[in-house]
Amino acid sequence: MRWTEDQLRLALALYCQIPFGKMHSRNPDIIDLAQLIGRTPSAVSMKLVNFASLDPEIVNSGRAGLGNASALDRKVWGEFQADWEASLANAPLPIAPAIDTAIPLTGATTRKGTVEIRTKQSIFRRMVLSNYVERCCISGLSDARLLVASHILPWGNSKEHRLNPHNGLCLSVLHDKAFDRGLLTIRPDLTVAVSSELKKLKKDLFAANTLVSLHGASIHTAEKFRPDREFLEWHNREVFIA
Repeated sequence: MRWTEDQLRLALALYCQIPFGKMHSRNPDIIDLAQLIGRTPSAVSMKLVNFASLDPEIVNSGRAGLGNASALDRKVWGEFQADWEASLANAPLPIAPAIDTAIPLTGATTRKGTVEIRTKQSIFRRMVLSNYVERCCISGLSDARLLVASHILPWGNSKEHRLNPHNGLCLSVLHDKAFDRGLLTIRPDLTVAVSSELKKLKKDLFAANTLVSLHGASIHTAEKFRPDREFLEWHNREVFIA
């Protein structure tokens, strides 16, 4: 039975949310998706590896996906690259993490809008954390409770790139805040630049060890979605306090 376009969208959405090394038939997420679409876990895992053969970051790293991606696989892959938000909106929610609904919401419109935003943020977080194998790309911190899926172009400024994983960095809560305030940035060559504002804190050993010492260091390589060079240039130019 041939894969439908809707099934492929779901599979590609899941591909974006799990590390390459976990694309096997024993992965609970793959099992759940297989049950949802009436496929076997082996068939779903093979389809994810088909998509890996279309991913330049995977191919350029020397890892090989299955080389028999179909024309429809390529079509769906291209749609995602062109419009992440619309493509992921077409993927049903079961693959996204659970949404926190404990916070009281007022009014149906408010509730609908808030849940939609939380859902998108959850999907983006899962894509970004899996892209860096759940570790801060600057410090290497690997406790997910202290990690943030940080946007390079801010959420409010770039609707078309809100769910684009090339617009995401996995950062610790400290480095996320420093990045957001322009106290550090990532150069287009994927090295860290630290603001002169932080370098003034010569007597602050914590700042020296956790922030200032990072100047010039290379970030950990993204597994699938390399940070977009133009997005980094924008942050260097518009946000970073040189």
